[in-house]
Amino acid sequence: MESLTALIVGILVAASVYLMLARNFVRFLFGLILLSNAANLVIFASGRMTPGAPALVPYGADAPLGVVGNALPQALVLTAIVIGFGLLAFTLALAFEAYRRLQTMDTDKMRLAEPEESDEDITK
Repeated sequence: MESLTALIVGILVAASVYLMLARNFVRFLFGLILLSNAANLVIFASGRMTPGAPALVPYGADAPLGVVGNALPQALVLTAIVIGFGLLAFTLALAFEAYRRLQTMDTDKMRLAEPEESDEDITK
């Protein structure tokens, strides 16, 4: 199971890097979200992927009985999913506003705050 998870993480990272290298801002955002999901899968896999019972402690016992899943990576991934969704919502709103003002999604054309290059700057 771990080798399949590693393969899926590798595919997600490769796809996210491919998307993040595009000049389109929306593709970059989708690559960022894919990279976030790959990191979540790595964190989840670090907690041992065993078919165990939930980490519940029976009444009167000091510890769970038998093999149980690790609850810490699950809680971390759940928190990361919520933060990632907030990041996605913010960046999509940012992309919408950038498109509304600049009328482009090409990152090379989004140079509103940068000065124009003159011929003298290129020859130096």
